[in-house]
Amino acid sequence: MTWMKLGEVEIGRIIESNGPFMSVYDFFPDATPELLAPHRHWLDQGALDPRTDELIMPIQSYVVRTPRHVVLVDSCVGNHKSVKWYPAWDQMNGTSYLAGLATLGLRPEDIDVVLCSHLHVDHSGWNTRWQDGRWHPTFPNARYILSKKEVEGAEYLHTKYGDPTYAENVLPVIEAGQAVLVADDHQVDDHVWLEPTPGHTRGHCAIRVDGRGGDAVITGDLIHSPVQCQFPHWNFRHDFDKAQAAATRRGFLERYCECATQVLTAHFPLPSAGHLRRAGDAFRFEYWPAGAFI
Repeated sequence: MTWMKLGEVEIGRIIESNGPFMSVYDFFPDATPELLAPHRHWLDQGALDPRTDELIMPIQSYVVRTPRHVVLVDSCVGNHKSVKWYPAWDQMNGTSYLAGLATLGLRPEDIDVVLCSHLHVDHSGWNTRWQDGRWHPTFPNARYILSKKEVEGAEYLHTKYGDPTYAENVLPVIEAGQAVLVADDHQVDDHVWLEPTPGHTRGHCAIRVDGRGGDAVITGDLIHSPVQCQFPHWNFRHDFDKAQAAATRRGFLERYCECATQVLTAHFPLPSAGHLRRAGDAFRFEYWPAGAFI
């Protein structure tokens, strides 16, 4: 693993897993073979499995090291989590995540702040780990800065539908006294703050990073795949508010295209980072060279 230097800030990544996830037609209900056909020449180079039409998606965290804080952004799926709807994630017991943290020269104790773009299981799982018969915060010295809207939404899904994410990933952090519930434009320090990007969930946030010599934005799930640069109106089947998600995504693409801001995505194929460029009435994602940020 390498750190990317961005002025006064460094950014690293932890990859928990990487591979095919779900059929593009299941993920994006608006997708058709006819619409995809003109784009297969680049989608099949890493974004789409040409044999199965499954989207290829990494599950990853970013680590932002500012002069004041070590900030973990999105904590992947985690071990021993209840994910019945996706068996590959259910009750995982892997070593890649903490090993990836160690490769960056960090221990869980070194994390000062945990940020979650939203509280779905693949962005909040390592918030906690199972020890001595109960869930404990994985990062014992961290403040978990969470959108108040997201916490309310996760609690509602738990109460109404039995979704275990709140009970496993959120409530133990609150009970440990490490959670800080904030507005969706909260500023962590002079270099890191939240940017409201609702639609995928009610309180979804992107994370902005100003390195005073370069800047970046970490997208979370406001956009899932580079195919949405070409089709910004395509929504993930389970986006909370589809009209709002599409408007947020279009606004994001307009705001960050043709500028120097580094765009660090959650689920685009590795290396997942690059710049947004205009392509007619739509957009394209210009990846960094493969070895620039691994």
